[in-house]
Amino acid sequence: MKALLAALLAFAGFGAMPAGAAPFPERPITLVVPLAAGSTADILARAVQPGLSQLLGQTVVVENRPGGGGQIAMNYVAKSAPDGYTLVLGSNNTWAINLGLFSKLSYDPTRDFVPVAYLAGSSNVLIVPADSPYRSVRELVAALKAQPGKLMYSSGGNGTTHHLSAELLLSITGAQAAHIPYRGAPQGVAAVMAHEVAFAFYNTPSVSGLVKEGKLRALAVTGQARSPLLPDVPTMMEEGVPGYVITVDLGLMAPAGTPPDVVARINAAARKVMDGDEQRRRLQALGYEIFHDGPPSGLAAFIQADIAKWVPLVERSGAKVD
Repeated sequence: MKALLAALLAFAGFGAMPAGAAPFPERPITLVVPLAAGSTADILARAVQPGLSQLLGQTVVVENRPGGGGQIAMNYVAKSAPDGYTLVLGSNNTWAINLGLFSKLSYDPTRDFVPVAYLAGSSNVLIVPADSPYRSVRELVAALKAQPGKLMYSSGGNGTTHHLSAELLLSITGAQAAHIPYRGAPQGVAAVMAHEVAFAFYNTPSVSGLVKEGKLRALAVTGQARSPLLPDVPTMMEEGVPGYVITVDLGLMAPAGTPPDVVARINAAARKVMDGDEQRRRLQALGYEIFHDGPPSGLAAFIQADIAKWVPLVERSGAKVD
C-alpha cells in the first residue's frame, strides 16, 4: 500500500525530485569580472549580458571583483558551487600570465576551472603623446637603441598585457627602455598624455577614442590584422617587427566539477550570442575580434597554447608580484 501511494504521488508530481533534475537554469546567473567597471573585460561582459539572459531564460548579473591581479575574482569563483550559476570572464592574465607572475598563485587555472566558451579578443595599440617626435615604430625603436634604458614606458601594472606587449617589442628588437608601472590603465594612459613616459601599449577599445580626438598618436596595433577601430594604423608586423602578435583574449570559465550538460548549455548560448549579426557588428565597432572556437574544448586548447606563449615571456621580462 505504501509503495502504491508513493508511486501515485510521484506520478502526480508530488514525489521528491532527484538532485539536479531541475532544468538549468532556474535562477539568476552571476558573471564575475576580475577587472573594474569600464575595463575591456567589463565592456564585453555587459555587451553579451542581455543576449545570454534572453537565451538562457534567466537574468545574468555582471559582478565586478577587481584586485590581486585577478586572484580575488578567480578565488571567489573557484570556491563557488560547481552548478553553472557562478561564472568568471577569464583572460590571458588570469589563465596564463599569472602563472609566471606569481610565485604562489592562489588558484590553478586548469585544475580549479572548466573552460566554457571563448568569447572575443582585441588588440593592444602602441601609443605616444600626440606631439611626440616619433611617427613610426621604426623611429621609436631607433630612439630606444640610441638611448638604451633612458626612455620610459608606462603600464597598468607589472605583468599586464600592457607591460608584456612592450617587453615583447624590446625582446624582438634588442632595444631597451625603463618600465614605470601605474596603479591602473587610466593612470598609465594619462602618463603618456602628460609626457611622463615616451610610449606605452594599451587595449585598443579603451584608447581609440583618445587617438581619434588627437590626444594620443597611435603607431601600431598588436593584432594579426588592423583594428576596425583604427583602420589607418598598421600592425606591428607591417611596421617591421617580425612575429609580433599579441591579443587580449576573453572567455567564460566555471568552477571545476560543473556538469558537462550545464557547460554545454552555456556554451551554446554564448556561441549564439556571439554569432548574431547585430551583436557581431556592435562588438567589432567596439574593437573586439570574434573567433569560432566552437565547443569548450576550443577554449581549453587556447588556454594551453596561451600558457606556453605567455609564461616564458613573463619570465624573460623579470616581472614578479608577490
